[in-house]
Amino acid sequence: MKKILSLLAVGLALSFSMAHAADDAKNPQQNKMAACNADEKAKTLKGDERKAFMKSCLSAKPAAEAKPANRMAACNADPKAKTLKGDERKAFMKDCLSNK
Repeated sequence: MKKILSLLAVGLALSFSMAHAADDAKNPQQNKMAACNADEKAKTLKGDERKAFMKSCLSAKPAAEAKPANRMAACNADPKAKTLKGDERKAFMKDCLSNK
């Protein structure tokens, strides 16, 4: 009887923890909604203005990865570039500059 109650308690605890973990894992749309709601502009708007702002915020494409303005500086900052010399460095820099 004690074993059954123990197993039941453990199973119940696990089911609650799994349900809680599922609630914590938000999908990208939920993350975007939270970010739009946190925007200062969204906090000050009311009614139709807020609806329009939220619509534009939620439909906006995510910002592209921030690319360095200067490719040469980015390639030079790579730890691999610092260890290479001569032709190997030239080849690495050529590849790095053409891939970005």
